[in-house]
Amino acid sequence: MKKAIFLLGIFFNSFLFAQKTDAKNPVQQTVSDVSSLPDFNVIKTKLDLKQVVTKADTLPEFPGGMNAFKRKYFENIETLDLKNNEKIDIRLYFIVEKNGYVRNVTAVSKNKKHAEEAEQGVRRIFARWKPAKINGEAVRYLFYFPLTSKKYN
Repeated sequence: MKKAIFLLGIFFNSFLFAQKTDAKNPVQQTVSDVSSLPDFNVIKTKLDLKQVVTKADTLPEFPGGMNAFKRKYFENIETLDLKNNEKIDIRLYFIVEKNGYVRNVTAVSKNKKHAEEAEQGVRRIFARWKPAKINGEAVRYLFYFPLTSKKYN
C-alpha cells in the first residue's frame, strides 16, 4: 500500500464562497442560497444551516492568518492509505459561529474513513476565529473546501 497525504492544494486563499458583499446593500444568504452547494442534500441533514452566510463584509480570520490555519490543519490530519491509484475526493464544510468557535463540521466523500479524518483535522484545532461580519454584526459563516490528494512513492 502506498501512503498519501493531503496536498496544500486546497484553495485556502480563494475559498469557493469567500466573497464580499456590497456594504451599502449586504446580502445575507440563508439556506435557500446555500442550496446550490454540490452536497446540499447531505449537509442540510448534518449541519445547522440556520442564518448561515457565504458572503460577508469581513471574512472570518484565524489567529495568525490562513497560513497558520493551513499549517495547523495539516499537522492534525493522519496519513491515509491509498490503494491502486485511489484518489482522495473530499468536500469539507464547517461553520465559524458568531462567537468565533468552529462548530458543525462535516465532510462528504465516497470513502468514509477519509471523510472522518478530514473532519477530525478541523475538530483538533482549538482556536477561536474572529467571526465574519456584515454591517458590523457577527454572523455564522460557512466554509467549503474541496480536498484533493497526491501520492508520493
